[in-house]
Amino acid sequence: MTGIDALQQAGLVTRELRRGERGGAPTKVAVARRTYRAAVDDVWDALTDPERLPRWFAPVTGDLREGGRYQVVGNAGGVVEECRAPERFALTWEMGEQVSWVEVLLAPADGGTELTLLHEAHVDPAFWEQFGPGAVGVGWDLALWGLAVHLATGAAVAQEGGEQWPMTPEGQGFIERAATGWARADTADGREAASAEAAGQRTFAFYTGTAAPEA
Repeated sequence: MTGIDALQQAGLVTRELRRGERGGAPTKVAVARRTYRAAVDDVWDALTDPERLPRWFAPVTGDLREGGRYQVVGNAGGVVEECRAPERFALTWEMGEQVSWVEVLLAPADGGTELTLLHEAHVDPAFWEQFGPGAVGVGWDLALWGLAVHLATGAAVAQEGGEQWPMTPEGQGFIERAATGWARADTADGREAASAEAAGQRTFAFYTGTAAPEA
């Protein structure tokens, strides 16, 4: 799709799980981290400029300043809880009655920019058993991949093409590697390996619309 090796890009993401607490109830925190060969100010601009966001992510409307309310077209909305350019922003991620929290951190690293994304949520046990962290994690992997393409080439990832890409061999390879990475993070957090791998395979099937790969 881009001339950039998707499988290599999937391998550049470090994935981990943390445990948290909000309102007296336990949470799971999916953490994705990778480094881009771009200046911090450029990465920040790509993440926060309404004119650039549709080129790699999705159109975003509303007030993107601290305290403002935003809406990702066709997806979640919420409130910008903190915005400290060019280092950090935090926001609520609201879909219907479900509320979770997203935080993005930027820091100079190796001549580029290290991006750390944290998505914290109260977890439905049955949903977690079925899909594990990959349900949310793979979605963010796809976003980080789109950002990589945009930063490296300036190209826009066409929304219609982006929606079909997970069904291509390249897209399926990317998603399988990402889902496997999240399954390993789930195992490192204490889940039995076979159960985590099975959840990762179900996540792969969900994102690609295909049968899960053989274990």
